[in-house]
Amino acid sequence: MLELLSVVVPCYNEEEVILETHQRLSVELERISAEFDIAYEIVYVNDGSRDATLRLLHDCHSNHGSQYPSGRGTVSVVSFARNFGHQMALSAGLQQAHGDAIAVMDADLQDPPATIGDMVREWRAGSDVVYGVRSSREGESRFKLVTAAAFYRLMRTMAGVELPADAGDFRLMSRRAVDVFNAMPERHRFVRGMIPWLGFRQSPVYYARAARLRGTTKYPLRRMIKLAFDAVTSFSTVPLKITFALGIVLALTAIGYLGWVLFERLYLGTPVRGWSSLMAVVLVLGAVQLVSIGVLGEYVGRIFEEVKRRPLYIVDERASRIAALPPAKIESSGDMRSGHQP
Repeated sequence: MLELLSVVVPCYNEEEVILETHQRLSVELERISAEFDIAYEIVYVNDGSRDATLRLLHDCHSNHGSQYPSGRGTVSVVSFARNFGHQMALSAGLQQAHGDAIAVMDADLQDPPATIGDMVREWRAGSDVVYGVRSSREGESRFKLVTAAAFYRLMRTMAGVELPADAGDFRLMSRRAVDVFNAMPERHRFVRGMIPWLGFRQSPVYYARAARLRGTTKYPLRRMIKLAFDAVTSFSTVPLKITFALGIVLALTAIGYLGWVLFERLYLGTPVRGWSSLMAVVLVLGAVQLVSIGVLGEYVGRIFEEVKRRPLYIVDERASRIAALPPAKIESSGDMRSGHQP
């Protein structure tokens, strides 16, 4: 029985590029299929797109067999009931995929499909996780490069996760690594941090990241900040420790200041003047208290959302050619409409 390679592609408002992505990806997977004697499936996850993305994905699903008649490739389309976000779309695709190896790539062709072949080679050599590392990043601003470097450094320092520098979500995972990942139920997901946390044997593949072919980025600054905040709070309690340490420092400072005021008044007979400085101190302390409560509230809010145990995502519809998959893979497909494995 042929081994199966799955490729998960999250999509959100990608009508301008999705047909080109499907064509390039399919051609490359046909080549990989012949080189490694392997079958393949493409799993598109439509993350509540508001344009024609879903209709175009259905066209890709319907026409794939006639366009690429080798019989080794299938296309599945999973469509969310609404927009749940990129991290949820990645998680859904990994839960839906049936492959012995599962690759993940974005739909904008910044992740080159040709690199998947190198990842398969590393997987065949024994790696459970093969992550793409960007040797160059075309079309990205200096601001984004600097902030990305700072973020990776922050995650390694605060979260204790060995997050590879310049590595995004473009990677390939073995079946056993994906099974362990799918067993992790948390809601506030940072996939590129969760996967290194798994352990297993991991190896890099270097590639040149191209500029976006068409369309606009789905990760503006606001979403990047939210992703960074979710990453830190999902993997680390350091923000809580910082607020605690800050409280200790301010408390000791306040005690020292009180001692100085009493010394000035009782022993030197000099009343301490400074209404403005007093108000400044009060405002600073109030601000620190509010920030500390806010940080604590974020963690409590995450606990609140976790204990409700709502599904990670809701699938509105699904189209697949599951009959074409190897028999052993059909048995594990299950019903994933709730966002949880059976």
